[in-house]
Amino acid sequence: MPNIVLFSGSSHHDLSQKVADRLGLELGKVITKKFSNQETCVEIGESVRGEDVYIVQSGCGEINDNLMELLIMINACKIASSSRVTAVIPCFPYARQDKKDKSRAPISAKLVANMLSVAGADHIITMDLHASQIQGFFDIAVDNLYAEPAVLQWIRENIPEWKNCIIVSPDAGGAKRVTSIADRLNVDFALIHKERKKANEVDRMVLVGDVKDRVAILVDDMADTCGTICHAADKLIDAGAVKVYAILTHGIFSGPAISRINNAPFEAVVVTNTIPQEEKMKACPKIQVIDISMILAEAIRRTHNGESVSYLFSHVPL
Repeated sequence: MPNIVLFSGSSHHDLSQKVADRLGLELGKVITKKFSNQETCVEIGESVRGEDVYIVQSGCGEINDNLMELLIMINACKIASSSRVTAVIPCFPYARQDKKDKSRAPISAKLVANMLSVAGADHIITMDLHASQIQGFFDIAVDNLYAEPAVLQWIRENIPEWKNCIIVSPDAGGAKRVTSIADRLNVDFALIHKERKKANEVDRMVLVGDVKDRVAILVDDMADTCGTICHAADKLIDAGAVKVYAILTHGIFSGPAISRINNAPFEAVVVTNTIPQEEKMKACPKIQVIDISMILAEAIRRTHNGESVSYLFSHVPL
């Protein structure tokens, strides 16, 4: 592909390499380092004049450092006369702070959107935004890709009794995602209503739907401390589910998450590689990974060639 340069930030080099391999490209040369006072310094090691630039950087690990590095890389490419800069952000940072749910609460996702625009991004490619309305925080084009086709493929290939399964949402917010998957598999769905007293702590849960003698598949967009999904798994087993799987797009797994999963009654916890999972998989044998690099690579190829991306919303590229 002519006139395209692909750069990788330091948050998830493995994913960037897979995307580059899929596209048949070499990753562009970029040096990121820090001064002794922890300021981020980026040097773009090749000419980007007139090029279509794609920068892959996920919102994980040291989130603030990685976000700052992305902003600097976008700006460096922009002022080096690149024709277009696209930020490929598999896991969008600050996506949970998307509304003013109490007085004096910030809408940090909007702030991040403004920062990306001001830095010089012309286009954003991301995956499974926590709330799809975040696309409206931008005045530039945003492609919000879905992990759903890859999830459906994984369910059909890895759960032998999938025709007798029930798809469960661990909270009311994920109802739309769960009904979509249940419809495409032609199975039932259930919902868990949770009440929170404070953030990251669930007070009580109520199951709506019948899971008795079925394989329950919990589906959510992200799991951080995993309190919710582990509670939900216990609830489903108590309600008579035979097996419980969890499928999550972004496996953040911070704090006590890994020990909670190890102690929970899951057959498997399946996540995509929008966030690096190698270390987590060593600590927890239940974690399995779906590779979504081909979806990102195909989105980059189609964007670069001016083709429609909507095919990817319902199909996994071959």
